[in-house]
Amino acid sequence: MQETAWESPVEVARRLHAVASSNTDPSTLLVLRETIEGVVHRYEAEGPYSLADEVLEVRRYVGELLEGRQLPRQRETLFRLAAQTSALLAYMAVNAGREVLAEAYCTEATELASHIDDRELVMWIQGTRSLNAYYAGRFEEAVACADAGVAIDPGHPQAIRLQANGRARALGKLGDVTGAERAIAAAVDLSTRHDVPDGLTPCISFAPYALARTLANAATVYVALRSPHRVLGYADEIDERVERSDSAWSRALVRLDVATAVLTSERPDVEQAMVVGREVLEADGGAPIRSVVQRAGDLYALAAPWRSLPAVREYGEALRVWQSAPQARALVGSAKLARPVPPTRRAADAAHSRFGSLPS
Repeated sequence: MQETAWESPVEVARRLHAVASSNTDPSTLLVLRETIEGVVHRYEAEGPYSLADEVLEVRRYVGELLEGRQLPRQRETLFRLAAQTSALLAYMAVNAGREVLAEAYCTEATELASHIDDRELVMWIQGTRSLNAYYAGRFEEAVACADAGVAIDPGHPQAIRLQANGRARALGKLGDVTGAERAIAAAVDLSTRHDVPDGLTPCISFAPYALARTLANAATVYVALRSPHRVLGYADEIDERVERSDSAWSRALVRLDVATAVLTSERPDVEQAMVVGREVLEADGGAPIRSVVQRAGDLYALAAPWRSLPAVREYGEALRVWQSAPQARALVGSAKLARPVPPTRRAADAAHSRFGSLPS
């Protein structure tokens, strides 16, 4: 009988060292996690243009680490970090008007998250994919992306964002009143069933949507559905929390929704709407993002019937100056602005009685 060729204890030790060795350590992983958290909390103050390089640096370093050897839990953490950074880059690309790049990042992030079965992150990515389609004007696709995310786990707190920011707003743009209202109701119901934040979480946060952010999205839905009183009602409900928050973008977006509601009401107050719009443009809101650029342009487009009024001309000039700044200028071309639409007959009559004949 042939004698077994036993390994030496040294060979066993060498193999154990190879299997148990890693090119990373807990401290490195902690620093990378804290870097991502820092970007999330600084995002609305500094914007995608300032922070994208920082996230790219993390993503590249994580990629380098993944080419080496790690213990199973460390490798899972690295996959999660890689997925999160790609997801953040996708959201930043949406805000910067880079639609194709945003979709590429979403695809990469989904693939990475799926390898570690991170369903919560996949749902978040679907919300960002929906957001990308929404701002590109592809509203049916935005609904479909949100639906795919909700289908993963309809009762999960991540579904709040998918319902409010994804389904409701896109359905509102499509004129589906019933569908939009059901999506809002589903988001609010989920908010009552889960422990969601009280204030305004950063827009790019991986945390579940705060109720105030959900209601801000509801206001935007009713802008699209031409229900100004509902817009003003939601805006009034969240006003204190929005004003207390550090989110300059949220304040800008809610105020632009209010200005649009005032302008499209049955008795439009054109001057007040333009004053609110100018306050947004003149406030120190940091680097502009696509949604703010879009809504500021929408407001001016909707004021087309009153272009001869001084308040509208002044807002138009303020908008032109604001849009001429380099970062805003880069976004203007990508923003799908609203087409000027005629006011309702009652709105036109009210405007005539208050301001004289409408310009032709």
